[in-house]
Amino acid sequence: MKSTEISVPERVYIETFGCQMNSNDSDRVLSILTSSCNGPGGYVKTGDPFSADLILLNTCSVRDKAEQKVYSLLGRFKPVKIERPSVIIAVLGCVAQQQGLKLLKRIPYLDMVVGTQNLHRIRELLIAVKNGSERVVAVEESLTIGEDEYTVPTKVDGPKAFVPIMRGCDNFCAYCIVPYTRGREVSRAAVDIIAEIKELASRGVKEVTLIGQNVNSYAPPATGGVKLNENFSALLKEVVAVDGVNRVRFVTSHPKDTSEELIALFGTERKIATSLHLPVQSGSNRLLKLMGRGYTVKEYLGKIDLLKEVKPGIALSSDIIVGFPGETDEDFSSTMALIERVRYDNLFSFKYSPRPGTRAALFDSQVDPAVASKRLQILQKRQRQISAEKSEALKGRYLEVLVEGASKGDKNELTGRTACNKVVNFPGSGSGFNVVPGDMIELLITDVYPNSLRGVYNERGLLCS
Repeated sequence: MKSTEISVPERVYIETFGCQMNSNDSDRVLSILTSSCNGPGGYVKTGDPFSADLILLNTCSVRDKAEQKVYSLLGRFKPVKIERPSVIIAVLGCVAQQQGLKLLKRIPYLDMVVGTQNLHRIRELLIAVKNGSERVVAVEESLTIGEDEYTVPTKVDGPKAFVPIMRGCDNFCAYCIVPYTRGREVSRAAVDIIAEIKELASRGVKEVTLIGQNVNSYAPPATGGVKLNENFSALLKEVVAVDGVNRVRFVTSHPKDTSEELIALFGTERKIATSLHLPVQSGSNRLLKLMGRGYTVKEYLGKIDLLKEVKPGIALSSDIIVGFPGETDEDFSSTMALIERVRYDNLFSFKYSPRPGTRAALFDSQVDPAVASKRLQILQKRQRQISAEKSEALKGRYLEVLVEGASKGDKNELTGRTACNKVVNFPGSGSGFNVVPGDMIELLITDVYPNSLRGVYNERGLLCS
């Protein structure tokens, strides 16, 4: 008689590629596998894939480089499967959704392929593999959010947590694979989101980040799918009203859906962090039109100016694609002019890589990779200078910092993050102050480094009001 439960104890290793959505998906998968409520015992997380009983790769296919890393890792795990055939190897996420059965054919020692909308079924799929010694593909799509899709809360290891409010994307930008791997936009009910945030607050979470492919097109089911920007603004007001939550972020926003009402909240709601990620992709109107972004440079800059007016000192970050098909020297110069105009605190810049199934992959005038690489180097060098200048301006200022825990570089140090999304390291043990993760404190910034700041305790009082 075959068992209907997963034997315990077993060890699970998970490696995550890509965005915050993927990180949150991995957290939820781990919650399912390590929770005793899903069966007797549960899996134990391990950092060593070569001693694991279950190896999970949660994948990203937005760029070719990330996808190739997945195939490279799978190659490394082949000897593990040969030596221990009972080990289960699974590919989750976007590559799984995109490739489906093709992955099983390409990787004969792969046991499971689980797409983006089936991760909540991970335990039942594992049982199917164990009981039937069969390989499993689960890439079914749904235009609604299932009752059990978000029933298992995010695993909490500190004072911060991601909370998904929607999945999918309806924009179909010419370069982007997301609508094909994450599906069409579907939003969670506001009541469920608020209930999850209250539960997280009860577990000590002080900062929540609302996540989705395009959070400001959030449209709760009660609206009948009509997408009004006011819906996200209303949700945001409910979130900041949750007791125990001291800071709220959201990512990612689409410029065309960033309303004046939403921008105004930065000036009226103290709990909303003074930082915003607003991807522009290019400073060329011609390329923005080819990309299908739905806004002009002038319209984008108008929203940037309003943000700076409403919230002086707001830290801005963005995404830039260099080498999009047909990009000329003039187009690139327009992008450089834009970053000079905005002066981003941080920039995520990438060389364009064609993704199968997207419109841009079929465009003529693909840019020479060497030319694209040179342009990327120029842009990144200038952005590093701007970022350093922005950080240097914080020296000598008192900033509010959420304490996150021990510093990675020095166990005697603590680390935290400012409302403007800067990492700050500061004295921990032996400092004479009793500070614990979750505390919101005020620090004087004394030194600036390429990727972090250095702070000391505030003589005017440690804890923020």
